[in-house]
Amino acid sequence: MADVQSEAVEPATDIPVTLDPAPSIAASPDVPSKRGLTRLSSLHTGLIVAAVVLVLLLVFILENDHSVNVRFIGLSSHLPLSVALLLSAVAGALLVGTIGAARITQLRRAVARQARRADRHR
Repeated sequence: MADVQSEAVEPATDIPVTLDPAPSIAASPDVPSKRGLTRLSSLHTGLIVAAVVLVLLLVFILENDHSVNVRFIGLSSHLPLSVALLLSAVAGALLVGTIGAARITQLRRAVARQARRADRHR
């Protein structure tokens, strides 16, 4: 093995150093400014996610097409398994949404009531 000797390198002192801040990107007319999240980009992302969910839903429906007997509150029906599961998921989502909306309304009323009380005490 060859011995490698390293020599200490001193920094060059004849190079001028400026401490000016870097020019902003928006200052140059040729370079477009970076923008944050926009409504259009959010819409685009939402549409892509919705398309993926719909494809997965279609695969789910096509793979679960055998018929099952569904009974609920005295009613009975034969439905494809996928339809029965989707109906139960939609019913659950509607129930959660209804309860959530009721709670939001309750909280808004409580905040409005507290704001009225605070106005009276001023």
